[in-house]
Amino acid sequence: MLIGVPTETAQGERRVALVPEVVRKLSGRGVEVIVQSGAGAGAIIPDALYEAAGAKVSTDPEAVWSAPLVVKVAPPSDAEVAQLSSGAVLIAFLNPLGSAQATRALAAAGVTAFAMEAIPRISRAQSMDALSSQSNVAGYRAALLGAEHIGRFFPMLMTAAGTIPPAKVLVLGVGVAGLQALATARRLGAQTTGYDVRPEVAEQVGSLGAKWLDLGIEASGEGGYARALTVEEQAEQQQALTEAIKGFDVVITTALVPGRPAPKLVTAEAVEGMKPGSVIVDLAGETGGNCELTTPGQLTVEHDVTIVSPLNIAAEMPEHASQLYARNVQALLELFLDEHGELALDFDDEIVAGSAIVRDGKIVNDAARAVVEAAA
Repeated sequence: MLIGVPTETAQGERRVALVPEVVRKLSGRGVEVIVQSGAGAGAIIPDALYEAAGAKVSTDPEAVWSAPLVVKVAPPSDAEVAQLSSGAVLIAFLNPLGSAQATRALAAAGVTAFAMEAIPRISRAQSMDALSSQSNVAGYRAALLGAEHIGRFFPMLMTAAGTIPPAKVLVLGVGVAGLQALATARRLGAQTTGYDVRPEVAEQVGSLGAKWLDLGIEASGEGGYARALTVEEQAEQQQALTEAIKGFDVVITTALVPGRPAPKLVTAEAVEGMKPGSVIVDLAGETGGNCELTTPGQLTVEHDVTIVSPLNIAAEMPEHASQLYARNVQALLELFLDEHGELALDFDDEIVAGSAIVRDGKIVNDAARAVVEAAA
């Protein structure tokens, strides 16, 4: 089996789908890997390390994209899809709930495509869960952004000139990214508080030494995600949050609902009521943002409050983000390859079937099909 690893071309994407560590392990199983020259440059991985791990490095993109199995990070552009061979297998983040055009293009190309974000969130698939691995990176980075832009100390300082109280950090949305943000902010010395509409995560928040903000609204959903709140619940939640937010120095938001715009948790009134110099780090910018005043992808200042909304924040830490992602891909490939290193897809396996978006040119994921039909 030959696996192609192309250079990522999406704006700001610095990650790479496979790292030398994983290439070496695949080579030991008899798998050949061809890497586009410069594919690891954004993650500070030179071509020589890939060659030392047993990969072939090629300056010809066509040679890489023509491989029977291609792995990448970001969803492929239409031009990249056109380079795939008919019948090829693609593994990547594919955004099946947000991009009908990409799904249609993959179907038209006659390929079989697996979305890393569609891998079932079950115990057996934990090692393949790229959403979680990249969310860990995002949460860590979000806490650092908050500390960088606040212009105040995070920890309490007792000095001859007096005592500086610790910064108060609130994390809204306590999934993987939120928990990592809480843990990192606390390591930096901040006083941390977490909030989520799923009350069962309160114990996890407490285990990190953070306080729990209880607003009395519960919205547990399937697959570890929160369900969408009703209009009435959203109004009640926002009213309570608006008052609570005003007491924090840094607010980090991570709330996402798959296939839907990000819920607006931080109102303009809440921003206006925050202390001048406070910071909001909005990790939901790619789906509109959790703050009403967020400008996705930009740093803005509203009412003397800095609002940071990075896009693809995991790519800001490309070395470790790539390493984690590559290990997720490797774990998935363990299901795809037989003992001889050849492709042997078993669609009776719930992970293989669940992560498939397109199979032999046909859309096989119900949710992705609904998105395509709705956009037609």
